[in-house]
Amino acid sequence: MLTKPEKVIVHPTVLLSVVDHFKRLSDKRVVGILLGSMQGQTLDVSNSFAVPFEEEEKNPDIWFLDHDYLENMYAMYKKVNAREKVVGWYHTGPKIHGNDISINEVLKRFVQNPVLVIIDAQPKDLGIPTDAFIAVEEIHDDGTPTSKTFENLPSEIGAEEPEEVGVEHLLRDIKDSTAGTLSQRITSYSQSLKGAQLELDGITKYLEKVIQGKLPLNHQTIYTLQEINNLLPNVNVEEFAKTFTVKTNDQMLVMYLASMIRAIIALHNLINNKETNRNAELNEESNSDKADNKGTSGNASKSDRQKEASDSSNTKESKNEK
Repeated sequence: MLTKPEKVIVHPTVLLSVVDHFKRLSDKRVVGILLGSMQGQTLDVSNSFAVPFEEEEKNPDIWFLDHDYLENMYAMYKKVNAREKVVGWYHTGPKIHGNDISINEVLKRFVQNPVLVIIDAQPKDLGIPTDAFIAVEEIHDDGTPTSKTFENLPSEIGAEEPEEVGVEHLLRDIKDSTAGTLSQRITSYSQSLKGAQLELDGITKYLEKVIQGKLPLNHQTIYTLQEINNLLPNVNVEEFAKTFTVKTNDQMLVMYLASMIRAIIALHNLINNKETNRNAELNEESNSDKADNKGTSGNASKSDRQKEASDSSNTKESKNEK
């Protein structure tokens, strides 16, 4: 029996499996089963597998889910790890479809309260690509019969130590090796700021709709926003502005000193390079002079030997004539 969780944690292996499933089927909506366990009030989704699924695009009430395949796959997964139970199902959305309630009712054969996780396999915005939902009974004020609807659950991405190591190696392989460390840090900060901007825009839109009466007031959400606001620093305080200025000046001083040291080292290397080249040229000139001197002395000794030979032959001839 799966009670209503307060939070859903999705592991990276599940995301990789869903993306692979999505890419293998020509980028159409895919459906699969989520496996995991309850850790207190948190649902830990640690594994998943794909399930054959077809639906009519024009008529969402016509769809097919292979029950036999689901049961056989779950039986095999259960033999490998009995602690992983069916906790819900996923599809690649990217939004809730009209037949999701019907599919969710079918999954109640395996778990009493299945959790639906919509995983966006092609995210266009920064942020977590998962949205978790659980089916609840909606009571109408006009006395009409209750109906099923989905209630949103907080979701996040979590990983154990082996998964973290694998993700780090994967990111290292796909990282742009031509980009420097500074450019990577700037890109990371830029993406973080864009994500924060999207979250702030969502909060602003929610509050505007609450003020206009389009959405009901949720006190828990308002309390959370108040806590976030209390955690923000008061930038109008003179002491904060002074501290921020001092820290900025310290950082700029470090950058200035680093630039000066870098320039001095470059000049030092340039001077060493010039001295090395000059010494090499001098060595070449001295070697060439030595070679010329050896050639000249060799020619002189040869001429001396020839002269001595000619003198001795002349002496012999004069003796013979006598």
